[in-house]
Amino acid sequence: MHSFGYRLNGLLTFAVTILALMCVIASLSDNLNIPSPSAEIQIMNINWFQKQPKGSDEVSLRVNISADLQSLFTWNTKQVFIFVAAEYETRKNSLNQVSLWDAIIPAKERAKFWIRSSNKYRFVDHGKNLRGKEFNLTLHWHVMPKTGKMFADKIVMSGYSLPEEYI
Repeated sequence: MHSFGYRLNGLLTFAVTILALMCVIASLSDNLNIPSPSAEIQIMNINWFQKQPKGSDEVSLRVNISADLQSLFTWNTKQVFIFVAAEYETRKNSLNQVSLWDAIIPAKERAKFWIRSSNKYRFVDHGKNLRGKEFNLTLHWHVMPKTGKMFADKIVMSGYSLPEEYI
């Protein structure tokens, strides 16, 4: 009736269709998870606040970062990329973002952490806009699934300000 090749083709087509359907169901099942992450960032010290030779302001902060991001992990989560950004306004730009620290969380067991660190990346404003400036520290995260669409969110912590004078 049908040759071996036709039967093998039918079987492989059926198997790939079932696999694709399972991937779609797996991806949609992540929408049922409602994460409730929490985080807190404390500025412990301003190491220095200075004007660079070319006129830009630079700040070095010492911060405590504590977070519980375990609720972001499901069986479909490969890893979570997180970063802390300082966000502030200037007359020229309504939103300035400077990344201060980042990390990759590879497993749920490492998603609850406390770390004390100086900013990993330079906090520089290419102008003289940081003196006396109020800013937010925002913890951003990007959840990278094994299959399906990546999603991102953030927690904004406000009420931080820099001194009026250089240190």
